[in-house]
Formats: sequence, structure tokens, C-alpha cells
Amino acid sequence: MLQVGHIERTVAGVLAPLIDSGLIAVEGIVPKKRASSNRFRIPCQIHVFCLFEAFSDVSSAISRAGLMLISDSDASFGLSEAVVVEDRKAKKGNRSVDKIFKLVDEGLSKKGKLRALEPPKDVIESELLAHQKEGLWWLAHRENSGELPPFWEERDGSYVNVLTNYQSDSRPEPLRGGIFADDMGLGKTLTLLSLVAFDKYPSGLPFAISSGSDNVDKVEEFGEEGEEVSVATLSGKKGKRGRPSKKSSGSRKRTKIDDTKLGNDLGGKSGGKTTLIVCPPSVFSTWITQLGDHTKQGSFKVYMYYGDRTDNAEELKNYDIVLTTYSTLATENSWSKSAAKEMNWWRVILDEAHMIKNANALQSRAVCDLKASRRWVVTGTPIQNDSFDLFSLMAFLRFEPFSVKSYWQSLVQRPLAQGNEKGLSRLQVLMATISLRRTKDKALIGLPPKTIETCYLELSKEEREVYDQMERVAKNVLQGYIDAGGPTCNYTTVLSTILRLRQICIDLALCPSDIKSLLPSNSMEDVSNNPELLQKIVEVLQDGEDFDCPICISPPTDMVITRCGHIFCHACILKTLKHTKSSCPLCRRPLITSDLFSAPPRSSNAENDASSSRSTISSKVSALLKLLVASRDHNSSTMSVVFSQFRKMLLLLEKPLKEAGFKILRIDGSMNAKKRAQVIEEFGASKKDETTILLASLKASGTGINLTAASRVYFLEPWWNPAVEEQAMDRIHRIGQKEEVKIVRLIARDTVEERVLELQERKKKLARAAFGKRGSKDRREIGISDLRALMSL
Repeated sequence: MLQVGHIERTVAGVLAPLIDSGLIAVEGIVPKKRASSNRFRIPCQIHVFCLFEAFSDVSSAISRAGLMLISDSDASFGLSEAVVVEDRKAKKGNRSVDKIFKLVDEGLSKKGKLRALEPPKDVIESELLAHQKEGLWWLAHRENSGELPPFWEERDGSYVNVLTNYQSDSRPEPLRGGIFADDMGLGKTLTLLSLVAFDKYPSGLPFAISSGSDNVDKVEEFGEEGEEVSVATLSGKKGKRGRPSKKSSGSRKRTKIDDTKLGNDLGGKSGGKTTLIVCPPSVFSTWITQLGDHTKQGSFKVYMYYGDRTDNAEELKNYDIVLTTYSTLATENSWSKSAAKEMNWWRVILDEAHMIKNANALQSRAVCDLKASRRWVVTGTPIQNDSFDLFSLMAFLRFEPFSVKSYWQSLVQRPLAQGNEKGLSRLQVLMATISLRRTKDKALIGLPPKTIETCYLELSKEEREVYDQMERVAKNVLQGYIDAGGPTCNYTTVLSTILRLRQICIDLALCPSDIKSLLPSNSMEDVSNNPELLQKIVEVLQDGEDFDCPICISPPTDMVITRCGHIFCHACILKTLKHTKSSCPLCRRPLITSDLFSAPPRSSNAENDASSSRSTISSKVSALLKLLVASRDHNSSTMSVVFSQFRKMLLLLEKPLKEAGFKILRIDGSMNAKKRAQVIEEFGASKKDETTILLASLKASGTGINLTAASRVYFLEPWWNPAVEEQAMDRIHRIGQKEEVKIVRLIARDTVEERVLELQERKKKLARAAFGKRGSKDRREIGISDLRALMSL
């Protein structure tokens, strides 16, 4: 970030301690009017935000320092130019922010229902289901619409963004794209391939562009018999500051989509329209399979931009579809010459787009920098943790002002965090404006029913004693950190302790005998000065899948922990330190290679030894065995998937399951893509006279694979993020499933697992509410109290 100025030292001396202690957050706004006396001094409004209960302390600290704090009860409060203040002022003739959102909402309600659109039969061989045809119409309509972006209005020949008051004499470009958020398993891939097919055979599109001397483009739709049918346009207007479009001249005329200038300057040669599809490596095979199953052979020229690849953008222009991965683009982000960066794409599709939920991650920045005429975000789970997951999606879509962090925080994020119903209302209007979301519970595709039940079990006497002892110590440690202000470097320590508690709920064999050695010798200890403890933390964390590397947004390989308590892939952090100043990418603390710690090397047979040496099985494994045996007794051909986040647990399960007479297959993060594909193929081809169970790592098999051969699913433990579990469920409950699907979650009573379920439900409510009916009262967003709740503090 570039420093363009600083506030006076006396003011900074007052605010800095309050900021460092976490009592306040501040924003600065430079008013439009400059100081007349000194051109090097610019007036700056400092806006201070704090929790209500801390207001008295903050106010006193500022007043004691001789500074004037203007609260919302003061008359001069209305002089502020902050968005939040402008929102409250709502002067005569000015619409409040929520009035603007309400107008947009009213415009949405006037729009007609989705219509069905047939794909080009010259390319797409399969018959689309009704909801896929409607989805295709929505995608094509958004791409070819000439209407103003949301939140823009035309006033006296100029164009104004009513949220930012930015004014332009040139008409802003339409927002050609959005969020395709259909539930997982509803066939989004085929719908998107049908959209791409129109690039080759646009004559099947019912849309055309009307352009004229007044520089106003409007989408027109033609009925089956040639009559012109108008399409309702959005009123209320919300949006982005588009680049100026060139003035057009001449008489008004209708032009076919493929003949318009829209995007002909993109994609290379005249009429060349290359689509870039970005996805995780596990989803590569899905796109290739769908291309083979649903399109005529040779209809698309496809290039795999992965591994050995061209550095010539001109070569990519010869293809209809280019497939690549997020990690590939992240790797090339620092390259001086990259074909993907140089290419002007006709369309960019981000599949499994929740991969960029961390806006600061390298791969998120890499995809946002791509040049494209049309941009699509595709994910069944756009919100995984909280509403801030959506900010990076807005940045990729270039949907201003929501792609600007300060606007997102002031308009949506902060009201949500404060429990203000306006925040949720705005989020709902925003999502309804740019996204399409259909769920399987609407019976769109006639899937067999899915039932989810929670099976509660009691820990054994030994397990309960170990658990209670560990939890008491963990509570004391967490309370000590909280009382001391919760230094950042201790956050990872707390989570690793909670992870151990979760492991005890599953099987004591997952935990070392010296389980207390994980904890600091006293609750106030700064772990940054304890390398041995940091090494033990890494050893614990690499057992599970709780963390993603913040750089590559994938489960860390060769995991390391920094002295400041952050987790990275070893290769990722070394590469980052090489190309940037020697500081932690997350907290900016000075960092050198000697500040990186990894776990002590393990014995290669340690996990297998643990499996063979134990004489008893855990309460949870015993409960799982009973459920599997009962299912087999009812129907021996029923196939099951058992999910766990712990690879070691999958290995521990193999012996008792084999002894019970089950055929076992396993898929986990240690396997490459080819090996995983072989296991999935073998599972799908299993004989019906033998009961087959697939032991699956939750994250390694949660996306991009088809497991419809199974009809029973068991979760050994709850996952922090309900969206990850839902993705795993939808590997089984999706198009192609013929049997009723039963899902069982195994939960230990009176443990942290029950509290994880409560945390999940809060996240689910936010995700549902974002796409829900406007006016919903379910509005509280997840805050910093989660750790307290998990430990019953």
C-alpha cells in the first residue's frame, strides 16, 4: 500500500494504542474541499468505530488527550462525508442508501420470470432439463444485455452512480456476467458449455442489440414467430464505474449478436471468442468428461493450460476453450511474460469460485487481474464463512462500488457484523441483482430424497476422563490469552488445542500419550519464543484439514508455522519471502527463514503401527460399525462413503472394517489426481454382491468428483464450515443418483462437537439469508466470540 500522507503525530499518538489494543477501528476520508492556507495540509475526517460497551473508555481516552470527539448526537456530526453519515442525514432531495437499495429491489420484482432457451443443437447433443434451459436464458441475457449496470441512472444526458455520486458523460458498460450459484449437482457445467456453444452458433440466440445515435443500447428479444418482445430493464440502478464506450452514429438498427462490436476487440482476431475456465485440478476431469458426454466430437477446440504450456497469447486465440487452474495463474502472477495475463479473453469462468474467498491470496489477485469482456463466478457455496467471502467475488466481477473494500465494509460488512437488519437487506438485494440461485429442494430435477440425521453417542469412561481433563486445561489457556488481549501468535495454539479435543471425540489413538505437551507451560506464555511448542503445534495441525495455506488456498503441503503463529506451505512462504520484503504476508511481522518451523520427521510406519497395536476401538468407531452392519443386513448391495478430515483416522478404520467383512477403498490428500480417479472408477464399478465402503478425506474428495454409486454417507466428525460438508454430500446426492440418500453425522455428547454444530448453524443461516427473501430477520453475523462459544467460556 502506498502512503500518500500521514495524520499529525499528536493525533496518531492517541489513536495508535487504541487501534493496537483492538478497541477501535478507524477510517479516514479527505473532504472535497482543500485547506486554503497551506496547500501541503489537507483536512482529513477520522471516523472511529468501537463496540458500544467500549464507547465510554474510548471517548474518555480521546478527550483526555485534548482531541474533540464528535458523536452522532452533535450537530456537527452531519458535516461528515462518510457514507455511513450520509446514509443517516438523508437530506431533502437526497435518497438514503437504503432508499436506493429499495428502488433496486422494486426494479427486480418487476422483472419477468426466467424463460427457457435451447442450446445450439449443432454443438450440444444432450437434452437440457427445464431448469438448465432457464439458467441458460439467464446467462445469455446477462451477457448480451445493454442495460445500465445496477445503481446507475441517466440524468440530463449524463450518467450517475447513485451510491458514489460519480458522474460520467459516457454511458457505463453493462455488467456482463454475475454469480451462477445453483446448488451443487444441478448441472451447472452443461449449462455453461451451452452458453459457450453460442459463441460458435449465435443464430440460436433470441437476443440482438439495438444501437443508435443516442448511444443507448437496449436488449431486444425476438419471439418464435419473428415478433419483437421487449425485455424489462432494471430500474433503480446500482453499480460499477464502467469504462467509457465509444459514441455510435447512424440510424437505429438491429444487429445480430455475433456482428456487434461487443468484444470483437477481445479474444484476438475478429470474431475470435476464447473462453478461459479456471478450476481446481480435481475438477479438470469433470469438464473433460462433460465435453465428451454432451458435445459433438470436434465441436470445441480445447487447450489445457497446465504443466507444460505455451507462453504465446496468439496461440491461445486459436482455441474455443482454455482450461487452467487457480494455482497455475497464481504461479504466473509474478512472471513478466504470461500468455494468460496478456490474453484479452472473451469470457472468464471461475469454477468452484469460493477458492478465491480470501481476497488477499495470490490466486485471488491473479484472477482479478485477468482481462475479459464477460466474467462469471460459479459456485454452489458463495458464502462459506461470512459475507466477506463475497468481497473477492465482487472484485473479480469488477462490480463497483462493491469491488472497493471500503465501500463493501461500510455498506454491507459492518452493518451485518453489528446485527443491523439493513446489512442483511442490502446483501439480499445485491445477491438478487447479480446472481442466480436454485436449490435441489425445489424438485427441479426429480432427485430421490435426501435425509440427514444426527447420531449422538456417549464417550467411554476413559475417553470422558481424558476429554474433561484436556478441556479444563484448554479453557484456562484460552481465558489467559483473552485476558491478556489475545496476541495474534497464540491464535494457532488455541485452534490446535481445540483440534486435539475434537480428535479425542473420535479416537484416542489420534492423540499422543503426552497430550498436555501441546499446551504452553503457563497461559501467558508467548509461543513465538518456544520453538519446540511451535513444532508440536505443526505436528498436530498436519493431522487434520483445519487450515488452508493463505497463499495457495489449499491444504498445506510440507506445512510450516511461522514464529508469529501462521501456517503456510513451505514452498509458498519461501517463494513469497524471496519476492517481497522479509515479512509475514498476514501480519507484516519481520520474518526470515530461521523463523519457520516444521514438525519433527515421523516414522514411515507410525500410522500403520498405531492401527495394528491397539486392542480396543473407540466409542465412535463402534457406533459406525453398528450402523454399517445394520445397513448391510438390510441391503447387502448398499454402498457407503465415510468422510473424515483425518487421514490417520481413515487408516485406523481399515482394519476393523475389513475384519467385519467389508470391502475397503480409500481416497485422501496424499494421492495424486490419477490415483484418485482410479479409486473412484473402481468404486463405481464395484460388484453388487459385496458391500463396498469408500473411506474419503473430506477436502480431498469434497469437490469435482461423482460418487453416485453410493447411497449412504457417514461423517465421523463435524467440520467448521458447513459448506464443505454440503459439497461432500453433493458428491453423492446429484444428477445420476437413483437411490434415496441417507446421511448420518456422528456426534459425541457434551463435547466441542455439539458446539461446532451450533457454529455451523449460524453460518448456514447467513448463507441462506443472503439468497433469502428480503426482509428476513435472521441477520446476526459470526463474530469473534466463536472461540469462546466453542470452549463454553
